[in-house]
Amino acid sequence: MEQLIPIISQVGFPIVVTLYLLYRIEAKLDLVVQSIQTLPERMRERL
Repeated sequence: MEQLIPIISQVGFPIVVTLYLLYRIEAKLDLVVQSIQTLPERMRERL
C-alpha cells in the first residue's frame, strides 16, 4: 500500500488535467459540429 500512494500522486495529477482538457475540448467540438451542420443553410441564404 505504501508503494501505491506515490504512484497515485505522480500519475493522478496528469490524469485529472487530461480529463479537464478533454471536457473543455468536447464543448468546443460541439460548437464546431453545430456550425458545420448549419453551414449549408447559411450558404443557401447567400445565394
